Amino acid sequence: MVLEMFKMFTVRKRKNSNDYLPSYENMDPYQKDQPQPNLCYFSGLILLVQGLGLTAVILVAVWMGHFQGGFAWQEDPDKEFNYHPVFMVIGMIFLYADAILAYRVFRNINKLYIKLVHGAIHLGALIFASVALKAVFDSHNLKMKDGKPAPIPNLYSLHSWIGIITVVMFGLQWVCGFIAFFFPKLGFAGRTLYMPHHVFWGLAVFGLACAAALTGITEKAFILMFAAGFKYSMLPSEGVVINCLGLSIIMLAVVVFYVVTRPEYKRPKGPEEEERIQLSSN
Repeated sequence: MVLEMFKMFTVRKRKNSNDYLPSYENMDPYQKDQPQPNLCYFSGLILLVQGLGLTAVILVAVWMGHFQGGFAWQEDPDKEFNYHPVFMVIGMIFLYADAILAYRVFRNINKLYIKLVHGAIHLGALIFASVALKAVFDSHNLKMKDGKPAPIPNLYSLHSWIGIITVVMFGLQWVCGFIAFFFPKLGFAGRTLYMPHHVFWGLAVFGLACAAALTGITEKAFILMFAAGFKYSMLPSEGVVINCLGLSIIMLAVVVFYVVTRPEYKRPKGPEEEERIQLSSN
């Protein structure tokens, strides 16, 4: 996504004007005639989102891979758990943010292609989240102590409640969006009516995903502090990684919400949408 953004947001100066226009090879002729917003700051914000997302992924991988002993599957349930935070941050934070911003980043590409990209990234996020859920349930259900099964209760903490609600709502949001906008696809009036709800719940679920991540980070830190003698108050290297991970997720969420709520960064309407709006208003 970063490489594509560099390609798309190379700017050229318009003659006799102080405005800057993005030069898009695949821009619709209709949209070339529309006034384009200054996207210099927008490009920087998108790069910031990518940097923060990659930072969060790297930090959680370092935390689980270096400080928490690495990764395994069902043969070692404790290490299997380590997949859970990594896959959740990849899917429900990084990929989710990119999917939300797809319509704004690829603002002048054919809408059908962006619809496919938007849905595919969301589907990838859902797959990562599903594997992450299996990892955490296995780590609880397959827990062993002194060679005997010693399962841990599931879904007892606030983090787990927020997390499971978020994933369920995310899945429902994806299914509803697929039915409404892709197949079998609602009529224009139905899509117009549903769109504000789709946008709102997309952002709301993303906010819940960030809340789930932050409560999960805090819960894991306190479990380590009380169960393994982790000196969190002394701010060891692991504590610095934990805090930086939380801050990167918060900053990512702030920038995503800012970009999505700025009207000048919204994708311009195509000729078919303009014509349907005019017909519906007559």
